[in-house]
Amino acid sequence: MKQVAILDIKQFPRQSSINGFYANKLKDHLITSHKDIVLPHSHNFYLAILFTHGSGIHEVDFSIYHIKPGSLFFLNPGQTHHWELSEDINGYVFFHTQEFYNLAYTQANINQFPFFYSMHNLPVLYPEGDSLLHITSLFRQVYEENLTEKILKQQLILNLINLIYIQSTRIYLLHNPADDINRNTYYLKFRKLEKLVEEYFKTEKSPAFYADKLNISPKHLNRITQSVSGKTATDVILERVLLEARKELVLQKRNFNEIAYGLGYNDYAYFSRLFKNKTGETPSVFLSRYTKG
Repeated sequence: MKQVAILDIKQFPRQSSINGFYANKLKDHLITSHKDIVLPHSHNFYLAILFTHGSGIHEVDFSIYHIKPGSLFFLNPGQTHHWELSEDINGYVFFHTQEFYNLAYTQANINQFPFFYSMHNLPVLYPEGDSLLHITSLFRQVYEENLTEKILKQQLILNLINLIYIQSTRIYLLHNPADDINRNTYYLKFRKLEKLVEEYFKTEKSPAFYADKLNISPKHLNRITQSVSGKTATDVILERVLLEARKELVLQKRNFNEIAYGLGYNDYAYFSRLFKNKTGETPSVFLSRYTKG
């Protein structure tokens, strides 16, 4: 199995003159880029996919979500994904860099949208009825506008994308009202925690370390993580550790002993038990799902 790097937006064929942006019909995207998506991989850009036909599974950060017409996925930079799709699959896909979005919305933050503001939030929506028709129309307009070279093309595409994010946020919060927590200080603290975990997770596993960095007590840190993600601070930290372990197993082809040591665990047997207890399978069983054939 070959190693898979984080994919850059420049690796995908451009349909227009806009830098940092890509849009396509899903069926055509699969034909032109299939070689890059048959194995789990990550991107350095924001990704949106609307499935209009077909079925299958979409695995995001090694969690499985079912695909049906109307499935709408949003992925953050760095998230790992992989899919198994039926022959009749179709829909729309677009992705863009953070710089592309920031050019138009300098006073806004793309992480204000709930599907982008935390890796712990669900990456999928299933809009129905008029909501699905509206979202589908917006995706279609993004695709069609990208094929033109009309005046103010980039501005229109950015406005259409923002409408997709706004409409999708309304759908998301309708089904997940508790996730409107992003408007208060708990959300801001949780975002800071995620950034700290990203920086220190290979060496620091104690919630007390992160609580100290945030100038709060470990008890209050747990209150924040439970409110925002429904998880303890320990679980938030360990989930990032285990996500990295699974990424390295699949993408970098290192042996599990080396991975455990690199993640700060000198006791391979302990980390192997931890991996099984938290993921439900041994490292070898997990890896076998991606090495068949």
